[in-house]
Amino acid sequence: MIIRYLALILICQLVGETVQVATDIPVPGPVIGMTILFTGLLIKRGLPEGLNETAGGLLRHLALLFVPAGVGVMLHVPRLADEWWPVFLAIVPGTLFAIAITALVMERLGRSTLRDEDKV
Repeated sequence: MIIRYLALILICQLVGETVQVATDIPVPGPVIGMTILFTGLLIKRGLPEGLNETAGGLLRHLALLFVPAGVGVMLHVPRLADEWWPVFLAIVPGTLFAIAITALVMERLGRSTLRDEDKV
């Protein structure tokens, strides 16, 4: 059963990559594939248990997927040293923006949860 859902995830990624290459839009193929999978789950109106287990297994080992990226960064340390200012300007404001948006969303969700509890 896990193989079936792993194949589904990989097929969605492949379709996303294919769409990205065919249309040359500036969105990564895996993001398009994730959107396709998400749309399918919305249509189905639920998350199959097998898909939940498979995705959970991938998420538990997600740190392993960052090892190749870390090696890639280490290979480009001289370039990073030369271009540290643009990298800094890309990473720091983006991170602060993401934290701020996450805080706002959590605050709104917290308020709506409190309102729902007051109604009960």
